Amino acid sequence: MNVPIKTAVITLCLTSLLVAVSTVEAVAQQITPEAYIEQYKDAAIQYMEEYGCPASIILAVAMHESAHGNSKIARYLNNHFGIKGPNNSKEIRSAYKGYESVAESYGDFIDFLQRRKSTKKLFDLYRPHEYRKWAQGIARSGYAQSPTWSSTVVGMIRKYGLDELDKKPEGDALVATTDAPDDATWYTVKSGDTLYDLAREHGTTVRAIQQENGLTGSRLRIGQQLIL
Repeated sequence: MNVPIKTAVITLCLTSLLVAVSTVEAVAQQITPEAYIEQYKDAAIQYMEEYGCPASIILAVAMHESAHGNSKIARYLNNHFGIKGPNNSKEIRSAYKGYESVAESYGDFIDFLQRRKSTKKLFDLYRPHEYRKWAQGIARSGYAQSPTWSSTVVGMIRKYGLDELDKKPEGDALVATTDAPDDATWYTVKSGDTLYDLAREHGTTVRAIQQENGLTGSRLRIGQQLIL
């Protein structure tokens, strides 16, 4: 009579131990907010400089929607923005969109904002440092159902100082290295300028400005001279 009881007790103990170990492992694998920011801030800055959406907004929305990379849709679908759509996952059943990479998810977030009439206008209305207005505008578009979504995103930006990413780094003036034509229009980069804004204001494209000035990226510095 005692043997089955002892066996049951041993089985219960082993099960509890396995659960405890699994829990410890899961906790150990959790991505911290700070680690997430460090890993993806450069991508957020790049998209800000190319399209005009604040890096702080991009990061804060991703952190909020994906639990800074720890949610199931982030781990199994590479979906960091809660965008719905098809997926081919065999691990989970979900109505959320699947991506080949996290980078693809980031790019689709910008495309998502630009292909919807209610959010596309934000790129013309607000500059990158106006993150509060961006958060409110995205919330009004119906991006999220929660009435506190925008305040949560803004709170996250303030908590982790993400708005610092929206500011242009100051430094020595950089001058374009290409040979300028005689009738070239020169422009001196000011605080807050982005290639996206300059292209829109001067009737050209980001790629054209990059090619004209020999730029390999989108980051600008105050005092830099550009041919437009």
